Amino acid sequence: NKRWIVMLLLVVAVTVRCMIIMHPHSGQGKPPMYGDYEAQRHWMEITTALPTSEWYVHGEDNDLQYWGLDYPPVTAYHSYVLGRVGKWIVPEAFELHTSRGHEEYNSKIFMKLSVLFSELLIYMPAAWYAVNGVAHVKAPTTAKIDALALLWLHPCVLLIDH
Repeated sequence: NKRWIVMLLLVVAVTVRCMIIMHPHSGQGKPPMYGDYEAQRHWMEITTALPTSEWYVHGEDNDLQYWGLDYPPVTAYHSYVLGRVGKWIVPEAFELHTSRGHEEYNSKIFMKLSVLFSELLIYMPAAWYAVNGVAHVKAPTTAKIDALALLWLHPCVLLIDH
């Protein structure tokens, strides 16, 4: 049954992501920029600490040379939502000026799980819809499952985002 295969594929995709979460991230422990993990953490810091009018403006509280917010506003609002949750769970990880390079265990788990939950809410359903809904292609079920597996388990998505 196709539904069971897709559910099994989802379990495999989530399991692989959970295994990757346990490994170090690029730039870990390497000041002054600390890698992409720090960029994501810093964007949550900036969007939750500053008014929206200052998100893209260089200033005393927002050094654009240090992982300045350079994605469109929809991404900034995504960072804002995750940052609000993060401030509730690990507030020290998102304090303006004092959290640079913050790589404590709890904040890393939060950050990596925020990617997983974002993918479960946005990316994975979008991939499923792209394969099954938008295309309107009369492809065999196996081809659709193969396409979904490719999208959910693509090494670039796994390695860059996790």
